[in-house]
Amino acid sequence: MNKKIFISTGEVSGDLHGSLLSKALLDEAKKKSIDLEICGLGGERMKKEGVKILQDTTSISAIGIWEALPLIIPTIKIQKRFYKLLKKYPPDCLILIDYMGPNINIGTKLKRSKTKIPIFYYIAPQEWAWRVGNNTSTNLINFSDKIFAIFKKEAAFYKKKGGNVLWVGHPMIDLTKKLPLKKDARNILKLNPNQNILLLMPASRPQELKYILPTFMKAARKLQQKYPNLVVYILSCRGVFDERFKKAFRKYQVVGHVISQKDNARLKPYIYSLTKIAFCKSGTVNMELSLYGIPQIVGYRVSKITAFIAKYILNFKLRFISPVNLLVNKLIIPEFVQEDFDYKKIFYKSCKILERKSEKIKIKKGYDFLKKELGEEGVVERAAKEVINSII
Repeated sequence: MNKKIFISTGEVSGDLHGSLLSKALLDEAKKKSIDLEICGLGGERMKKEGVKILQDTTSISAIGIWEALPLIIPTIKIQKRFYKLLKKYPPDCLILIDYMGPNINIGTKLKRSKTKIPIFYYIAPQEWAWRVGNNTSTNLINFSDKIFAIFKKEAAFYKKKGGNVLWVGHPMIDLTKKLPLKKDARNILKLNPNQNILLLMPASRPQELKYILPTFMKAARKLQQKYPNLVVYILSCRGVFDERFKKAFRKYQVVGHVISQKDNARLKPYIYSLTKIAFCKSGTVNMELSLYGIPQIVGYRVSKITAFIAKYILNFKLRFISPVNLLVNKLIIPEFVQEDFDYKKIFYKSCKILERKSEKIKIKKGYDFLKKELGEEGVVERAAKEVINSII
């Protein structure tokens, strides 16, 4: 039996989740003696899992209205090519992963065309957490045959609106493994017994290098001056960022190391094992760090133009920016956003977390509560089984 699945996703995190789901789909197809071909929009991780990548979309991503303008035309061109392929070579199903703007457009257009291709949405927009304008939501339910929700609140939100929803759990649950012993981590990373790590995870998009990296670097320098035994590590998710990170180390006189994308997966467990605190942007990484119990501070900034449009024209409402805080609707980890995103504030809060046991306990309790909301292991396998069973 031959089957074909198309996947549409973008950005580094989408490529990660697309690769995990693709592997699970191919494994499930093999169990059922199905010859499965997967094609789509994604990146290197998906390609390594056997997906035929029609266009690499990890490099054309941006957060913000102003920041996204240069990417509009390239994105539209990619969508048009992808849509033509869907029409010319209809797959047995289309899976949309995150990548809200482009995927909503593709799904809507496909539904209007009366093309009978089942559409599944995996990792849907977090509409249960944010609102724009008069509280209207996307028309995702209108074109999705099934939504695979990764959060309970997400499942409840779309069910209430009449969507066909299956809560599968958060895929990061499947990736969380026991960390190496600290002594083994020190040997691998060649760190002294008294050295620990300040981890920076500031960027997966180009504009984040401009708006986020400098502030984190200034805070890191100040923290390193107070705690000389802290070594800064940056886990780079894109090779094109490596040199920018190295230049930032030199510019801000920070002692540290850039771990390239090719070494990322191998060294990450050892780095996590020795991380005392992490500075990171908002996103999937917040959830990953929480599952490993690593204290973190989240920071984010977009251009003043984007911030103005979002606040005063679109009436965009969002209580928290980190999925960790959004999920429990409570400030578990500190957030510094826009005008509040200041290196001195980050430094002072870091000192409190490093020095006060009460701060660590507060974060740990929040993490423990969060874990109960994320489901059980086997997330991508559950989603893959549902997809494969629906197309045979």
